[in-house]
Amino acid sequence: MSGSYPISKRNKVVRRHERGHYDHASVHAILDGALLANIAYVVDGQPFCTPTAFWRDGEHLYWHGSSASRMVRFQAPGVPVCVTVTHLDALVLARSAFHHSVNYRSVMAFGTARILDGREEKRRAIDGFVDRFYPGRSALLRPVNSQEFKATTFIGMEIEQASAKIRETHVGDDEEDYALPIWAARYPVRQIVGAAEPCPRQHPDARQPPPGMAPYREGRALDEVLTEAFRATAPPRAEE
Repeated sequence: MSGSYPISKRNKVVRRHERGHYDHASVHAILDGALLANIAYVVDGQPFCTPTAFWRDGEHLYWHGSSASRMVRFQAPGVPVCVTVTHLDALVLARSAFHHSVNYRSVMAFGTARILDGREEKRRAIDGFVDRFYPGRSALLRPVNSQEFKATTFIGMEIEQASAKIRETHVGDDEEDYALPIWAARYPVRQIVGAAEPCPRQHPDARQPPPGMAPYREGRALDEVLTEAFRATAPPRAEE
């Protein structure tokens, strides 16, 4: 599993190429710290981009949708897709408009989407989807009923090529601009988990969160929580 994704015109980082990363460890770390991705595809010449929850298993990405959705209907035969994920890490204020920027970690992954149509494959995906974010939770839930099973479709994609692009620097002004009396700074940005708000109709025997929810402590950064949850459920791999 250690190594890098092949580079071609499709995934090569052209602008600020020094920010590009193609190794599995960098790409996977960005994917595993995210919950939402944008799935881009083209239908009859018209581009669409659908945001959805996703997860990674080795070299494959998975996402789900309603069986009646446009995304699922058009991806069912197997179509090329581009999956993107972005973490916003900081706002960067410079001394010129041109050098204002943001710090970020992003991934573009390319492959061919396919429907998980085997009954057991789909059932594993249902449990995998829940457990990827909330370790061990699928075993605590009531079984999925036939209507829910029918209404939900899962899509998988092998990552054929991918690239990560990362900016993690401070203010980068032109040298002469540092002499200007203009305030400049970097504002870190994080998504933080808040305190749990239990259901008002909580069952008396379910007053405490299960052990699998331990990562979701108030004040923790969401990307760190999601990464920890991933590592709790994913099999050990060389790059992780």
